[in-house]
Formats: sequence, C-alpha cells, structure tokens
Amino acid sequence: MNAETIVTILCGLAILVGVAGTIVPVLPGSILIGLSLLAWAIWGGAGAGGWVVFGVGLAFVLAGMAASAVLTGRKLKQHSIPNRSVLAGLVLGVVGMFIIPVVGLLVGFAGGLLASEVLRTRDFTKALTSSAAALKATGLGILVEFGLACLAASTWVIGVWVAAVSG
Repeated sequence: MNAETIVTILCGLAILVGVAGTIVPVLPGSILIGLSLLAWAIWGGAGAGGWVVFGVGLAFVLAGMAASAVLTGRKLKQHSIPNRSVLAGLVLGVVGMFIIPVVGLLVGFAGGLLASEVLRTRDFTKALTSSAAALKATGLGILVEFGLACLAASTWVIGVWVAAVSG
C-alpha cells in the first residue's frame, strides 16, 4: 500500500466523521470535510483533478455552513428569540451531554432554551412556542448542512473513482 492510498483512506474516514459531525455536534463537521478535501488534493495523488474536487467540495461545504447559519438566524429573528436563550440552550446542552448519554445534548439544549424563554417571557405557552420554533430552525439548519456535506463527500467519492480509473 503506497502513501497516496493511505492518504485516500484516511481522508475518506475523516470525511465520513465530518458528515456525521454535521448531525452530531460533538464531532467535527463541515470544517473537517474541507480540511480532508484539501489534504487529499495535496497528498492524494490525483493531480489537477484533486484540486477540482477540493474546489467543488469546498463550495458545497461553505454553502452548507452559510445556509445553516442564515436559515437558523433568520428563523430566530422572526420569532424574536435572543442569542441569550440560544446560549443558555448550548450551555445546558453541553452539561446534558455528560449527564445523559446519547441524547443529553438535545435534551439539555431544549431544556435550557425553554428555561431561558420562560424567564424572558414569563409565559410558559409563549416560551414553549418560541422554543419549538428555535428547535425547528436549528433542525432545518442541520438538515441543510448535512445535505451539502453529503454532496461534498459525493464529490470526493467521484474524484477518487476518476483518479483510480484514469491513473
């Protein structure tokens, strides 16, 4: 097994972790995919094709990150949810991750968001509505980023296949 094959295998594994990381926040996500595409372009032995794969894949990664941020931010503004509530959700999500295995991050985030919104609005029904909207917005952002990360990974798979067939 030569060095280029090893680089290709390691980049493939890192891309797989990156795609999973767009859904599971404790894993590195889109940034890991972009770095893996760069590593493969440099050391994967695909030549100019590796750089084309890097450029196209990076465009998907950046579009996913931007779309996730814009869609989530827009929905949060529509429902007048302050950053403070999202921050409280994130903090309790991290705490929940250590207290409740597997689902603690989601439970902690939802609980922290709801608690912060109850304190802010002083109305449980309004807080529940705004928290549900924030969770939907976050889910939509994750879904879009995941889809574009899958497109970046698919671009890499096609690039590997083309490099293997042509060389």
